[in-house]
Amino acid sequence: MSTSYIPYQPDQQYLLPCALQEWLPQGHLAYFISDTVDNLDLNAFHARYAGGGSRNQPFHPAMMVKVLVYAYATGVFSSRKIAKKLYEDVAFRVLAADNFPAHRTIRDFRALHLKEFTDLFVQVVRLAREMGLVKLGTIAVDGTKIKANASRHKAMSYGRMQTAEAELKAQIAALLKKASNTDEAEKNEPDLDIPAEIERRQARLAAIAAAKARLEERQRQSDVQRGRTPDDERKPKDKDGHPKGGKPYQRDFGVPAPKAQDSFTDPEARIMKRAGGGFDYSYNAQTAVDETAHIIVAAEVVNTSSDVQQLPMVLKAVTQNTGASAAQVLADAGYRSESVMAELAISNPDTELVIALGREGKVLAKPRDAQRYPHTVAMAAKFETDQGKKDYRKRKWIAEPPNGWIKSVLGFRQFSMRGLQKTKAEFKLVCMALNLRRMSDMQAC
Repeated sequence: MSTSYIPYQPDQQYLLPCALQEWLPQGHLAYFISDTVDNLDLNAFHARYAGGGSRNQPFHPAMMVKVLVYAYATGVFSSRKIAKKLYEDVAFRVLAADNFPAHRTIRDFRALHLKEFTDLFVQVVRLAREMGLVKLGTIAVDGTKIKANASRHKAMSYGRMQTAEAELKAQIAALLKKASNTDEAEKNEPDLDIPAEIERRQARLAAIAAAKARLEERQRQSDVQRGRTPDDERKPKDKDGHPKGGKPYQRDFGVPAPKAQDSFTDPEARIMKRAGGGFDYSYNAQTAVDETAHIIVAAEVVNTSSDVQQLPMVLKAVTQNTGASAAQVLADAGYRSESVMAELAISNPDTELVIALGREGKVLAKPRDAQRYPHTVAMAAKFETDQGKKDYRKRKWIAEPPNGWIKSVLGFRQFSMRGLQKTKAEFKLVCMALNLRRMSDMQAC
């Protein structure tokens, strides 16, 4: 007796077309993203194509937004991979409704609408608040380093720039001299396209000169913050210009250290230490996470490795995104600063700060000068109480999981775009996608 199988007929043709809505199970993330995007204000996206006429038929912005957001929510960031998914992945085909934009179209749409995606992040945060997933009772702030779209091998130190600049100038001078020689003198020389060689070296020289100028300007700004002036003759002076004690400065005003580096591919990225050791060109991504459902209510990016001055910026973003201030803010010792706490006491008087003064398990000297460091002394006293310790213990499980999800679940470890403003927009797109995943999961609970 032959075995009876469930019918399998791969060549079977459908009499009527299938409904896209039947291709995925109910409650699928793609449906949630589709319904959410349909309820967001996309007028800013449509405005770019207004007045194009009937013959100009771009892809529908709602479709493009849904595809991009779902791609980021499922860890697909490359425009080429997204274009491939539109053919191979059922969820992508459902969202695109059998539209197949090319990878260049996807790439250009993302690049052209950076501000619009930034505004969508705010809309999603406010939607989460309306759903009761953001209550702003307690938020935790944390920073994480994300690799820039820049290679360490396409960078140069200031000392090497000075050497390379001199070498290129000598080579250009030699080529110009060679070009002025007669054909007879060059007949035994190997073929060489001298104008092209001169142009290539001049382009390289211009790139090095621009990188040197960026490093020098960056150093001048750093020296000004330290209280230096161009005429200080390397001698420390007070704010009134009078000499004060201390070792003389090692370099003149505005002269970078020989080891200071600049990237040719992304000049706004900075060398930062990465977890596990080593250094990469990176950006410092800052997140503020609400306690209720781990929704990211603020997502900012800076190109300084230190977190110490970032708290006012992040809390300002929280207020702008949600329309309210948090009742309590938790932050680790990287945000410790007397001046920052004094500033926040004025700008956010109703927000309770719980900022660690040192790493857990480390015994640190307690501040005692209450006149000079009143906020630091008060914070130390707060951590002596059981309530202060209990509040701070929540920071790790509120702030750190979203950063882990971004890197380990979504797989977002490197920016696709270059430049500080573009990376800010891309990080908001990532955080918006993660928020929608969280909102979908919480709705299913």
